[in-house]
Amino acid sequence: MTDAHAIAEGSSSWPYLPDAERGALRELLMYGPLPRAEIARRLGVSRASLTRATRVLMEHSMISEGEVALRGAMGRPSEMLVVRRDTHYFLGVKLTGDAVFAVVTDLSAQIVAQFEEPLVSTTVADTVDQIVRIHTRFAEDYKGICAAGVCLAGDIAGIDGRQIVTVSYFLQWRDVPLAELLGERLGIPVTADNDVHALTAAEHWFGVGAGAESLALVTIGAGIGFGLIVDGRVLTGHNGRAGRFDHVLVDSRGPSCGLGHPGCASVYLTSESIVRSIGTADLDYPTAVALARAGDAAALHAFDDAGKALGVILGTVINGLDPERVILTGDGLAVLEFAGGRVQRTLESVRLPSDDPVQFDVVPFEFTEWARAGAVAAIRLMLRF
Repeated sequence: MTDAHAIAEGSSSWPYLPDAERGALRELLMYGPLPRAEIARRLGVSRASLTRATRVLMEHSMISEGEVALRGAMGRPSEMLVVRRDTHYFLGVKLTGDAVFAVVTDLSAQIVAQFEEPLVSTTVADTVDQIVRIHTRFAEDYKGICAAGVCLAGDIAGIDGRQIVTVSYFLQWRDVPLAELLGERLGIPVTADNDVHALTAAEHWFGVGAGAESLALVTIGAGIGFGLIVDGRVLTGHNGRAGRFDHVLVDSRGPSCGLGHPGCASVYLTSESIVRSIGTADLDYPTAVALARAGDAAALHAFDDAGKALGVILGTVINGLDPERVILTGDGLAVLEFAGGRVQRTLESVRLPSDDPVQFDVVPFEFTEWARAGAVAAIRLMLRF
């Protein structure tokens, strides 16, 4: 058990919940209103046990009885249980290299307040102070904030029972016990997570991937990120680095990525790589997109190469993991606009022709969704998932 889980179990604002209670609440969070009989069937528990569990959840103002619904054409009316949205709140924070995005959500992960501002600095002390101030601002209106989750680009591992940000390139951090530092200041349970892993968990519980036993999430933009759900759980790997496909080979004759990999996906697919490929001075990614929309040959060629790289990545992910569905998001989705056909053709060339098609979902990119993922990480912390 991590220190964060230990804090969660002892939190005065969030009671200890046995397995049946946690399981029932998780089903309602993921699938919406359900009758007791259906929850009991899903969890494999008796109706009596489920009744006791839901009574505890009601006593702690986590769920309530909703409308009566008819279950099936010949079924009997059933009273639906629903998650309460007015009692428990969670702080979610997304850190970039120069900004902080923060939200407050209710127990069902609906955003009720949001805020963003530039980072004061990238030092650990200043960042912790800034998050504390944001929490204080939110707490004036939402007294029941019972946990917080912070997500960032980087590797986060459990070391000796502690959550450690082992490296974050954008923030230039190494070996930072961020969750512990914030927990001491805020006085509530805090968890820290890799941003893509957190977003994957959020999509699995509250997004288009809700309930899937396996899924892969791919983010494209400043970097290439991967999140994996296997057997219903986020796959993080031994060092928090599971799912690194950004250096798969695309063209052995291509330029080096800077880490000694010639022609890997990161050479073509990141926003910086697309800009560099166009070769125009003082160019940024939005301008690259504008050039492609105007029909600029160099820009269209750069996006075509990016499309090939994305197709290789998606095909490799699908071949290796056989996910139930794939989610694609990020601020680099313009590659689909200019090279969607290239992506599809390359994907089909990588996959086995006999394989069944995979459900694809493209999710628009917003930084607030990353902050919401931090709040979902806090919810999962309190439920010990």
